[in-house]
Amino acid sequence: MRYFDYLTPEQESDIFHYLPTEFSNRDDKDLLAYAVGAALYMPAIRPTIAEDIASNKIKGLVSLVIDLEDAIGDNEVHLAERNLRETLGKLQAYMDRGTLNPRSLPLIFIRVRSSEQFERLLILLDDLLPLVTGFAFPKFTAASGEAYFRILERYNLDKDSDAPILYGMPILETTDVIYRESRLSALLDIQSLLMKYKQYVLNVRIGATDFSSIFGLRRNPDMTIYDIGVIRDCVTDIINIFGRESNNFVISGPVWEYFKSDRVLKPQLRETPFEEMMGQDGLRLRMSYIDRYVDGLIREVAYDKENGIIGKTVIHPTHLQPVQSLYVVTHEEYIDALSIISNSQGDRGVMKSQYENKMNEIKPHLNWSNRIINRSKVFGVLHEKHNFTCLLADTQRSGALV
Repeated sequence: MRYFDYLTPEQESDIFHYLPTEFSNRDDKDLLAYAVGAALYMPAIRPTIAEDIASNKIKGLVSLVIDLEDAIGDNEVHLAERNLRETLGKLQAYMDRGTLNPRSLPLIFIRVRSSEQFERLLILLDDLLPLVTGFAFPKFTAASGEAYFRILERYNLDKDSDAPILYGMPILETTDVIYRESRLSALLDIQSLLMKYKQYVLNVRIGATDFSSIFGLRRNPDMTIYDIGVIRDCVTDIINIFGRESNNFVISGPVWEYFKSDRVLKPQLRETPFEEMMGQDGLRLRMSYIDRYVDGLIREVAYDKENGIIGKTVIHPTHLQPVQSLYVVTHEEYIDALSIISNSQGDRGVMKSQYENKMNEIKPHLNWSNRIINRSKVFGVLHEKHNFTCLLADTQRSGALV
């Protein structure tokens, strides 16, 4: 699997200074933590998941969460579990017949309802688990999380040596995390638990829909999650605890719920990045994203990145390419990161950037540089003077929007 593999070789050459790296669920955990990226959620009850993957129907699909929790009615659980088993069985059959290249299999995660269901699924899926990268654990607390990770650790210790590691992705979305009076204690307890099982924690996910529900809130498409004060404050504390250098978890941002809606405020995409790259064609491209109400999503992902969040829950295929395009590292970021790392042996303290537009301090910017290099391996590096809009344009020309 590789990001942007739907582009032609000519398009790749025109866009990328450094191509995204191929990966699978057998690769290093640090690489996979970034590779989760824009994770498309699908209800486990959906009957065509395997066919959609095998036919490459959803261009740009790299990571997928098959949902057994909120997307499934309480009376559908057993049917959804059976359908999940059938879905994975079909994928294995497609690969056995050669109609699906194993290298084209996306990272597959399963969101469960409880630790009891998780343990039951490990038995039900058994021989098909090598197709799965990990499980998402909803409503995660220190108390419920201990059961999840104890089961996960036991599976990994007992599995065949040639089977890939299974990872866990806790979703923070409960009242004890959002309520101010209990938040710090709850987050520190979760931190302690995740550090205990860190080798199996792929990333930490933020469930802002559940947080908003507690207060009867729902952001409209003209706003970002950072415009809702009570959610912003909680997200800030999650980043403070789990994003700090000593913990260094990859944090994934909240879902963007809209794919069409009425507009109240003016569009949120500036004309300049589009016009500088493509002139009038760029402005038409900008309008196509505004018309599909994706401009708010792009703005929110930009805020995610500035706050150290890489990854997002996605509920519509048209959201994949905008999110993924924003994760690609710019040439300037890459050159700065390489320069800082290469001069981190103690001989230099500060230097002017090679772009001659900023000061690079070696020690303060070293952690940032390492994160940029990790991101560049997964999403690639743009050529000089290119920005994310060139990927959006070539995505449209490649027919990658569905």
